[in-house]
Amino acid sequence: MRYKREFNAIFIDFETSLAKDSKQQIHFYYSGKPIIAKRAPWDGGFVFEKDSNGKDWIGVAVQGTGASLWYPCKDSQTDEPDFGATIKVAVPNGLMNVSNGRLIGSEDLKNGYTRWDWEVKNPINNYDITINVGDYIHFGENYKGLDLDYYVLRDNETKARSQFEQVKPMMDCFQSKFGPYPFKEDGYKLVETHYLGMEHQSAVAYGNKYQAGYLGGDLSGTGIGLLFDFIIIHESGHEWFGNSITSKDVADMWIHEGFTCYSESVYLECLFGYEKAQRYINGLQRNIDNDKPIIGHYGVSNEGSGDMYYKGALMLNTIRHIVNDDKKWWEMLLKYSTIFRHKIIDTETVASFFNQESGVNLTPIFDEYLKYVGAPILEYKINKKHLEYRWNSNNINFSMPIDLIIKGKKIRVYPTTKWQKSKIKVGRLKDVEALKDHFFIKVNAL
Repeated sequence: MRYKREFNAIFIDFETSLAKDSKQQIHFYYSGKPIIAKRAPWDGGFVFEKDSNGKDWIGVAVQGTGASLWYPCKDSQTDEPDFGATIKVAVPNGLMNVSNGRLIGSEDLKNGYTRWDWEVKNPINNYDITINVGDYIHFGENYKGLDLDYYVLRDNETKARSQFEQVKPMMDCFQSKFGPYPFKEDGYKLVETHYLGMEHQSAVAYGNKYQAGYLGGDLSGTGIGLLFDFIIIHESGHEWFGNSITSKDVADMWIHEGFTCYSESVYLECLFGYEKAQRYINGLQRNIDNDKPIIGHYGVSNEGSGDMYYKGALMLNTIRHIVNDDKKWWEMLLKYSTIFRHKIIDTETVASFFNQESGVNLTPIFDEYLKYVGAPILEYKINKKHLEYRWNSNNINFSMPIDLIIKGKKIRVYPTTKWQKSKIKVGRLKDVEALKDHFFIKVNAL
């Protein structure tokens, strides 16, 4: 076929028209030197390393840069291969390749190389397709009908067997809150990588060095983050949020990261209770940069602020407490994960769903946290012994209920951006406390 290349795009000239709904096959022949990542997974490319025994250890992570840096594809989140993918990789004898889905066989090519064949049955994001080459050993089990498989460097088997025990209570938690694991046909895997981690569908990259927290630290600053291995829990949460439910445009990546960051606190609540989960998620506020809106510019491959992680999670925690009914909240989250399973959606779809299911107009809240920088400021004052309040926000249409504790009693009020005089009598400003642990806000007592 005739084709031309412009930068990273290939334009193919089909000499005859293709019939609508017909199925065609295209074979691409290509070669070249792959991009080497400078700091995977934050930039795209291959990682070429050696293990402690001097054997090759290779991986690739391409989210953001795009999967087309190493194989021809329709490089967009707006579409996925409907029937999965087959990945066949030949590597030197003595090493193996681990990719997404199920191992369907291997073949000694009699030339010093062995080809490892993997197959994915489900739709998959292009950036989730991966290869992992190394001197791996395998162990695993079937847990309540789900295959759990682990591929780690030979010298790390003992540490891995202990550390990866966290997967089973995590699966119990996430399946109870978000529904069945979305890719049961392809199984669940953790694969040890030199880089920190990545949510490669059914082959989650693990590089947290068998430590608690995030490389031994706690992102929340509370100590609670040391109760779990961050990479296991966070990257596995992406199987539901990002891999199963995918944003149509990278501008809406908060749909991946906000929900997945929130899933960390869900895991903590399942295992350690509500109070610890709330302390953890509120501690994440210290990581918010307030540099730009969370939603980027649509149509131009532009991600928004990295605040999509922590501020996105705190927004969901805020919505939970606006709903003010935990039974209803968990039912909503389960229904969201189920209805949009294997779907590609956008912010408007998410907001519409939660509006309908909650019976509350949450659009001003989504707009405030996703489209504006910072947190809304609750301002209040006393005027003739009556409490007055308003929201100070650049979003003039913002409104959100908030719970106040006044003389030990919880009272829900409904401020807008205009001053409202309430019937609540208050003698002193210090008698008023806003529940900042339940709502991501700032407070200014006037």
